[in-house]
Amino acid sequence: MSSLAALYRYPLKSAIGQSLQQSPVDGLGLLGDRRWMLVDAQSGRFLSQRADPRLGQLGTQVGEDAGLRLSASGYPELNVAVPESGELRGVTLWNDSFRVPDAGEEAARWVSDFVGKPTRLVYVPTERARTVSAGYGEGGDKVAFADGFPLLLIGQGSLDDLSARVGRTLEMARFRPNLVVQDSAAFAEDGWKRIRIGGLDFRVLKPCARCILTTLDPHTGERSADREPLATLKRYRQQDGHAMFGQNLVCDGAGVLEVGMPITVLE
Repeated sequence: MSSLAALYRYPLKSAIGQSLQQSPVDGLGLLGDRRWMLVDAQSGRFLSQRADPRLGQLGTQVGEDAGLRLSASGYPELNVAVPESGELRGVTLWNDSFRVPDAGEEAARWVSDFVGKPTRLVYVPTERARTVSAGYGEGGDKVAFADGFPLLLIGQGSLDDLSARVGRTLEMARFRPNLVVQDSAAFAEDGWKRIRIGGLDFRVLKPCARCILTTLDPHTGERSADREPLATLKRYRQQDGHAMFGQNLVCDGAGVLEVGMPITVLE
């Protein structure tokens, strides 16, 4: 039987993730996952490793009372409290424009210094979460600052298959999943519509379209000269003009996930 091999949370969008043994989960995904984001101070446009690879060297932890702890080589650690909802900043994430609380001036100075340009740190409370990408899911499905969906699942067998085709071992961290499945065939997740992990049910909404971010070394931030693994994905995992790897999910209900839990395919 397939089981949950790993859990990953990304407190700040596009920054270093955390490996977890267990985590609460609900309709917005893992507790504390991508609730924080960096945006351009002038335009409010989100920042990511696609254009700012250095974000992959920015350490984050969920601190006390859901706050954020920032760390980076050469910088003092900074603890940021969840901001009051009264002071809102307009932000843009892909095609969504909305208003969320700003984390304040001390956080802005820290992240601006790290990024190298005027930058703001923002937070999304549950009540300001966005609707998942149009045409997928159900009316009540929401997402925080993830690109389009609250959870991403990848099978270890799928990564092993890709690594064999590329000709070198690839790190799962390149693909930034929340859930990793073991003991399933390569790309078995492509055929799943509903699964159960432990006692929680999940709907599989759509494959995940991959981008240039997968070519960044998760440890150094350097881009691979051969554009791998994206080049290989485009050769054998192309769909509607995109290279697909992994599946986007939403959780029906709330509970706790733990590494080692069995996974049952319901549909």
